[in-house]
Amino acid sequence: MKRESILWCRLAIVGVILSVSLGSCAEKQNVLTPEEEAAGWALLFDGETLNGWRDYNGTGVTAPWTVEKGTLASLGQGTDSTGYIVTDKQYENFELVFDWKIAAGGNSGLLYHVMEDSHLSTPYMTGPEYQLLDNEGFESKVEDWQLAGADYAMYVADPAKTVLKPVGQWNQSKIVFDNGHVEHWLNGEKVVEFEAWSDDWFTRKNSGKWDAYPEYGLARRGVISVQDHGYRTWFRNMKIRELPRKTTGREVSLFNGIDLNGWQVYGTEQWYVKDSLLYCESGPDKKYGYLGTREYYDDFDLTVDFKQFANGNSGIFFRSWIIRDVSVTGWQCEVAPPNLFSAGIYESVPRGRQWLIKPDPEKEKILKMGDWNTMRLVVKGDRVTTYLNGTQMIDLTDAKIGSGQGRILLQIHSGGGIKVAWKNLKVTRL
Repeated sequence: MKRESILWCRLAIVGVILSVSLGSCAEKQNVLTPEEEAAGWALLFDGETLNGWRDYNGTGVTAPWTVEKGTLASLGQGTDSTGYIVTDKQYENFELVFDWKIAAGGNSGLLYHVMEDSHLSTPYMTGPEYQLLDNEGFESKVEDWQLAGADYAMYVADPAKTVLKPVGQWNQSKIVFDNGHVEHWLNGEKVVEFEAWSDDWFTRKNSGKWDAYPEYGLARRGVISVQDHGYRTWFRNMKIRELPRKTTGREVSLFNGIDLNGWQVYGTEQWYVKDSLLYCESGPDKKYGYLGTREYYDDFDLTVDFKQFANGNSGIFFRSWIIRDVSVTGWQCEVAPPNLFSAGIYESVPRGRQWLIKPDPEKEKILKMGDWNTMRLVVKGDRVTTYLNGTQMIDLTDAKIGSGQGRILLQIHSGGGIKVAWKNLKVTRL
């Protein structure tokens, strides 16, 4: 073989070796290491398909999202109210990491604990948002709570720790939601930290931005959503690790005997405190009224004493939330005059099934009209059990209830002439 041929052969072999070596050094995307798998991590995006994702409130993907060169990519055709996709699975407590980059001047977000329902048109009505933004190039003036890394309209990202990569380069973010303790990380720095459902959190929620969205941020589990807000955005290496639910098993009082602290009034009917008792009473409008906990209680054991002074048509709603004004969706443990099924379960979901279960007729005598009664309501998963004055009234297993979540609300029925007193409202999270 000629010397030139030998030289070219050697160069070709070196080239092959370098090519293999460089290829093996290239970082693989959208994969889990054995260590990550052992630690419980899972991929939200497989790098090749939209499997595991669908339209918000939908079943397939018609929103402007695609897979592009191993990335989950938005096409930049969405609006404030359109262009959202969500995970098939719901998540409660978790650690979520993801890489992202955004087009020049772009705006997007990743939301979690998103609820889905026909009465909820967009994910941001319920889900907190990790804000994604081209801070330098966005064309309009923005508030500090709109900048990248912020908990949108709630908590500002620490400017001293916020370092964004130039447009076109990848940023890495992390969200930790651990039983109400929340952290936002951006490129290796913790930029946000807060406690969800704390007094400070509710003060921010009630500052005006979320007035039209009473259920914002209250859900304790939900789907994860990404937003096409009219700008191209790319995601990769979306990995999540679920964290355990922590419960103290400690009983807490929902009513302090002094005022309505911790509760929210819906409607024009009367809710007031007198002589350490909580009263609901029909007002001039004689409409429905509700007094709701500011937090959600999904699995719980609740006891409450009630006394019906007049009529007594009321109830204890659970896993319920406000659609608008005084319209409620959820389930009710009935509190009613004699022979009207106190401790039975009624579905108040619009176009719902109404009565799901009524106590046996012989148990009607257990209610003491005009005297104090004790109602106990135990809700865990898809099972609901009620007790009145120590006697079990119903035991119901229902899948639809099992998928619900929401507040505890006391009701005053429409029609007028109703007055009920309440005391000793105590609850234990399960």
